[in-house]
Amino acid sequence: MTPDLNTKTGRVILKVRLILYNKGKILLLKQTKENGGNYTLVGGTVESMEYARESLIRESLEEAGIILRPKDLQLVHVLHKKTTLSQRITLYFKATRWEGALQTREPEKFKVVEWFSLDKLPKNLTATVAHVMKEYRKGVIYSEYRK
Repeated sequence: MTPDLNTKTGRVILKVRLILYNKGKILLLKQTKENGGNYTLVGGTVESMEYARESLIRESLEEAGIILRPKDLQLVHVLHKKTTLSQRITLYFKATRWEGALQTREPEKFKVVEWFSLDKLPKNLTATVAHVMKEYRKGVIYSEYRK
């Protein structure tokens, strides 16, 4: 169940994303055509009774076969995004240590798991990931995504 905090402006949804590094590259998932066909980061919505790191550890295993430990996750960016029905706060964690065999474990959502250089990210990143990667590379800890 998704946490739902009622505010005067609607629901507030807490999400998490993983910036996983390996030899100077980051991991991205390519969405299926039905889900947009763009590249995105591993992650998802923090479920009821979960902490953010717990959620990211669960999502990483479910989506890409990645095994993470809480001590290896470092908070590097916070994104605030408003939609017509909700507000979203997404916590971006960086990791350089992980275990597991990378694979697309949710083929209905993702076609492939791929490594990309930060200097050569694909053009078809989701808009929010493109925004966050730009801000993150500048060392910005907090940003707001406005369409």
